[in-house]
Amino acid sequence: MNKTTVCVLDDEAIVGDRLKPELEDDGYDVEVFTDSAVALKRVTEKCFDIVVTDLKMDGIDGMAFLEMVKEKCPACEVIMITGYATIETFRESRIKGAYEFIAKPFRMSEIRVAVKRAKKKVRRKGFVKLMTGK
Repeated sequence: MNKTTVCVLDDEAIVGDRLKPELEDDGYDVEVFTDSAVALKRVTEKCFDIVVTDLKMDGIDGMAFLEMVKEKCPACEVIMITGYATIETFRESRIKGAYEFIAKPFRMSEIRVAVKRAKKKVRRKGFVKLMTGK
């Protein structure tokens, strides 16, 4: 079975530096980006199973990135992380297809649990598609 692929996008390098080794230890294939335009280019080349993205960034913000990812890769599950959590941004992200919304500062266990749950959902979708052809 192929490894579950994870894209991490946060303009703060420390976030990717923390998440990459933890998620790789859990068996995921992880790519980290600090520039949303570079990450978007990569997403046009490859559909990741899971995306973990910051909300507030220079250039393409996390909400726009979420929309673009879901348009290109509808089966991808997107986990939003932000230091600017509000009810409004939570609602907007869910309407646009975010799987999970996590406030910063987060505990590593929160991310690991969210990614694990997202992986199960992605795998279920893949199984249904395999079985039904849809």
